[in-house]
Amino acid sequence: MRDEINETQLENFWANIEKHAKGIPVQHLTGTEEFYGRSFHVNADVLIPRPETEELIEETLRLIDRHLTKKEIAIADIGTGSGVIAITMKCELPQAQVTATDISEPALKTATQNAEELNAEIDFRLGDLTKPIENQKWDVILSNPPYIAYTEAPGLSDSVRDFEPHHALFADNEGLALYEKMAKQIPELLNKPGIIGFEIGYQQGAAVEKMLKEAFPEAIIYCKKDINKNDRMVFAIIE
Repeated sequence: MRDEINETQLENFWANIEKHAKGIPVQHLTGTEEFYGRSFHVNADVLIPRPETEELIEETLRLIDRHLTKKEIAIADIGTGSGVIAITMKCELPQAQVTATDISEPALKTATQNAEELNAEIDFRLGDLTKPIENQKWDVILSNPPYIAYTEAPGLSDSVRDFEPHHALFADNEGLALYEKMAKQIPELLNKPGIIGFEIGYQQGAAVEKMLKEAFPEAIIYCKKDINKNDRMVFAIIE
């Protein structure tokens, strides 16, 4: 026998329907989103995780298994947001040392909550891009940075443009600015062998590949499409 819905529950239900009709994402109403089989807290301070980012995780795990022999690898997640990349990597590779950075203190608060609830030991650091991780070398550096050009804002859905944090969406130079910065910073931070994995916009593959080839002339660099057949990830393998 089903439980009856009381008046308060019904009022909350219709209130949420009205909010969603105004563009508020369902994830902001429920406060959670599923990612790689786990539930993460999300809010207006962080980007809502997308399924494409799960593909970044899958390919990174495959590359680690193939190219890195040591078990206690050091992984850095640049611009962690809600922490989904860092936390998932730690859950999938419990022996790894995982550090995550973000320029947003509220985002790190959300990421910390997620890590605690999922029993993932992550070293969260506040700061811009790689600045907080300059004190050591890394085996794997991952990032899903802001990569949407400001000129593309009018074409975004209202729920994205009006309710997700702009600092996590948009970047200068047609969305490429942060890749340019990281491509210059990472060569001093990466061990050999090492792996770089970036999520990218669907039109940015060639440009990001070029940046990494200039930074790592001897590396194996390739662009990988997502399940929708769009360019979505660029990887570099440095032997």
